[in-house]
Order: sequence, then C-alpha cells, then structure tokens
Amino acid sequence: MRLFYQTLGMSRGSKTGHYGQVLQKLIAAAAAPGTTIDVFGLAPHRAVADQYRYLEFQDTAEVLENGLRAEAEGYDAFLIGNIFQPGLHELRELLNIPVLGLSESAVQMACLMGPSFSLINVNPKFNRRVIEAIKLQGLEGRMVSVEMMTVERPGVFDLALQDADVRAGIVDQFRAVARGALDKGAEVLIPAGGSLMATLIEGGVAEVDGAPVLNGIAALVKTAEMAVQMRALTGVFTSKRLTYAPPTGRILADVRAAYGAGVYPGAV
Repeated sequence: MRLFYQTLGMSRGSKTGHYGQVLQKLIAAAAAPGTTIDVFGLAPHRAVADQYRYLEFQDTAEVLENGLRAEAEGYDAFLIGNIFQPGLHELRELLNIPVLGLSESAVQMACLMGPSFSLINVNPKFNRRVIEAIKLQGLEGRMVSVEMMTVERPGVFDLALQDADVRAGIVDQFRAVARGALDKGAEVLIPAGGSLMATLIEGGVAEVDGAPVLNGIAALVKTAEMAVQMRALTGVFTSKRLTYAPPTGRILADVRAAYGAGVYPGAV
C-alpha cells in the first residue's frame, strides 16, 4: 500500500527542518507493515498563513494538482494532513482513490473513543473553520467545546520540537486548558492542528485525567489504511453519486477540452 501524505506545515520550512523530521517520524511509526507513506509539502512560496481563506484558496490549487499526480503515479490514497483539509471535497469528486483529511479523520476516530469530545485550539481564527467542518460531518452534537491556548505561532512549535523546556511549557498549558474541557463534559481531547499534535506526541502526552488525547496524525494514517483495504475488498470506497459525482458524457468531453485530458481520470 502506498499513501501520499500532503502537509502544508513542512512548506513553511524545509524537509530538513525539525517539524518535517518529527512529522515523518510520527507518520512512519503509525504505518502498518507493508504501508509506504511519502510526505510532500507545497512550493516554498505557499502555505504561509493557511488560516486566511484567500491564501488557502491559492494553496488549494497545488493540493489539487498533487492529488491528480498521486493517482497517476499509482498511490492508493491521498491524505491531507492539515486541519482545514484544503481540496478535500474537490478531490473526492476528482479522484478515484480514497481522499482523507486530518480534521475529519480525527473527529471520526474521537467518536469511536468516547461519546463526546472537545478541541484544544491555538489560534482563534481557526475556530469557525474547524466548527464548520464538524457541522458538515453532522457531528456537532458530539462536540462539547472549543478551548483556547495562548501560543505565539508558528515559531514556538518549531522551538518546542527542539527545546524540552519550551515543549514542557506547552504541555503544561495544554493540560490546564484540557481540564476546563473535561469539566464541561468532554471525554476525548483533540488538539486542533498538526504542529500541536506533534508537540504533544513528542512530549509523551496520551491522556489527561483518563481522557485520551487523540493522535490525529496516526488517526489519519490508520483511516487511510482502512479506506484502501475497504476499496480492495469491495472495489469501491468514495460515493460517486450526487455530491462527488464527476461530469459524464458530453459535459465531460467539454470539460476535458477546456481543462485538459487528465481531469476526472476514469470518468466516462
């Protein structure tokens, strides 16, 4: 099984940067025997501040191109390792291989781990976007709250992955904020973002007062492996009726004449 893991965080540095190194280590640790996962960022001038919708719109074009590349090169699934999941629904319409997102996979996994969850966030501009995605999943009734940490982004996470004292400070603040969510009734805790997830994993944080702290990176990898195996067993995975149905017939011919022969691979 070959998985294409699309990250935006690595694009803000280099593959030799600390986040890139830690991310690749965590992804490799989550993979089952026989699973190969290749990690890709975006171009250096992309993924500067993806919490802004215009900038995310610009970045999404490259994510979509990478999705087409993944299917053409024989990958079995495309993973979007970003809390905003840019291009998730467009790629499900476009591709035939399973397309999985970080937020969606983490929330679905949380619902298997406990009846309620809270998100622990580091940027107030994330809140509406993350909540919108959860509502689209139809799972807002399982969400207790979104709690806020006070973290100077993004540099503090780069530092935390190198400096144990900085990492310990983030862990201590996370635990304190998480207890506020637990007091409101949350039973699973979801860190809202790959950088925070990686920092907590490196800090050895797996639970707070008996409530699991979800490893969303692992959840994304394991969900993708399951999706690929389900497709192998049944021959199908993503629904191609209505929401993710591609153009067909004359419309498809017109689309390919305008946008290129490579769009909507496999559609007829």
